[in-house]
Amino acid sequence: MMYEGVFNPEFQQKDMPSKLVAALERISEVFKILLWEKAKVVGVSPIQIQILIFIAYHKQELCNVSHLAKEFNVTKPTISDAIKILDRKELIIKDYSSADSRSYTIQLSDSGKKVVAETYDFANPLKSQLSSLNQNEMESLFKTMSELIYKLNRNGILSMQRTCYGCKFYQKNKTTDYCHLLEKDLVRKDIRIDCPEFEQKPIGTA
Repeated sequence: MMYEGVFNPEFQQKDMPSKLVAALERISEVFKILLWEKAKVVGVSPIQIQILIFIAYHKQELCNVSHLAKEFNVTKPTISDAIKILDRKELIIKDYSSADSRSYTIQLSDSGKKVVAETYDFANPLKSQLSSLNQNEMESLFKTMSELIYKLNRNGILSMQRTCYGCKFYQKNKTTDYCHLLEKDLVRKDIRIDCPEFEQKPIGTA
């Protein structure tokens, strides 16, 4: 018995959403391949590379076990295990300077910064292919992906997102997008996928 599922090629031919899901699955495989290539060179796992890169580019209050678990859609024990290994390899520094002595934020050590310098560009092969698209194609694709990320988050499938669409400063008008923090209209290319100033809009708001 053949089920009419997303990964049934015959079903895909008559169902465009299934084709898109299959395409996204192929692209997700590219990330795994590129990450593993770097992992073999630097001697840390793919999730450890992702953690180090995240810490390098995000504010310190986001660099803790609870937030990292949400960021990468894994359990806290999984992140804790990865942090223990990174700490043992002296790639990170635990900062216990917060008011709660039981919690800590994570910073990169000098050795951790060197690993990031060797791995931060792991996705460049994918970027180079996207660069061959024209500007309108890229902006249209970005709009579709950012809206999909927002919808997956609102449906509880994706635990963490920092797109404009989910931010309390964002307002959708009839013909424009508006940011109350920047106090300006946003054209399509202004929409952010990972905004440093992002603040989650209240639950229940559109």
